[in-house]
Amino acid sequence: MERYFICLSYNGANYCGWQNQPNGVSVQQKIEESLRILLRKPVPVTGAGRTDAGVHARMMVAHFDWAGSTGSPTGLAASPVSEPVELTGKLNRILPPDISIHKIIRVSPEAHARFDAVSRTYQYYISFRKDPFDYPFLYRLNRPLNFDRMNEAAAVLSEYADFTSFSKLHTDVKTNLCRIIRAEWTQSGDVWVFTITANRFLRNMVRAIVGTLLDVGRGKVSIQGFRDIIESKDRSKAGTSVPGNALFLTDIEYPPSALFCGAYEETIIQ
Repeated sequence: MERYFICLSYNGANYCGWQNQPNGVSVQQKIEESLRILLRKPVPVTGAGRTDAGVHARMMVAHFDWAGSTGSPTGLAASPVSEPVELTGKLNRILPPDISIHKIIRVSPEAHARFDAVSRTYQYYISFRKDPFDYPFLYRLNRPLNFDRMNEAAAVLSEYADFTSFSKLHTDVKTNLCRIIRAEWTQSGDVWVFTITANRFLRNMVRAIVGTLLDVGRGKVSIQGFRDIIESKDRSKAGTSVPGNALFLTDIEYPPSALFCGAYEETIIQ
C-alpha cells in the first residue's frame, strides 16, 4: 500500500462540513465517492480535521492508501509519479465545481494527515460595508467595534490551554486542551480579518471565540471578563457563535520529515 496526501480547497456552503454525517452531504463523502468511481473500490479518506457546516477551506489536507497496479481497471499506470498525475485531473473532472484538488503527494506510509499536522490556521472575515458580491463570505456588521480591545483580549488566549468555554457541548473528544500560537485582528481594506493558529481546534471553537471577541469590541465584556469566561470552562458564559459562512481554514503545517518518502520528495503533482 502506498499513501498519498490530497491538498484541496472547497466552498462549504452546500455541505454539512468536512466529515461524513448521516443527515447531510459532506466534502469527505464527495471525495470518497469520486475515488471509488475512478479506482472501482472503496477508498477511505482521512482528513486533517473537520470543518463545521458551511465553513470553507482554502487549504485542506487528507490522505488515502492505494495499492496501484498495471492491471488497475482505471487504466492508471503503476508508476507512483504518473498515478497522481492522472488521478488529480480525473478527480477534478468528476468532483463538483465547489471542490478543487490542487495536488496529490506521495508520502511516507506512516504519514498521517491529522496526527502529523503541527498547526492549523483559520481566518474569519467581517465587514461593515454592504457588498452584493462578497456577502456569502463575510459577516456584515452595522455598529463599530473597538479592535484594539479585541486584540488585547485575543492576546490572552495564548496564556491558556483549556478552551472548554468555546467548545460545542457533548462532543466525542478526549481533551479540550489546545495550544494557541497566534490570534489577532488585522484590517485589509474594508474587511477585518481574525487569524488564529493552534495545534488543534475544538468543534465550533473559532466561531465561539470570534463571537465572544465581538462582545469585547462592543463593550459588553471586559478583558478580565474575557479571562473569566475562559477560566469558567462553561460554554454558556461565552458569546454566541458567529455564522460559519465567513470562516475559512487557510493553512495546515506539517514537518517535512512527515511528508516525503526518500526519492519521491519531488513527486508533487499540481
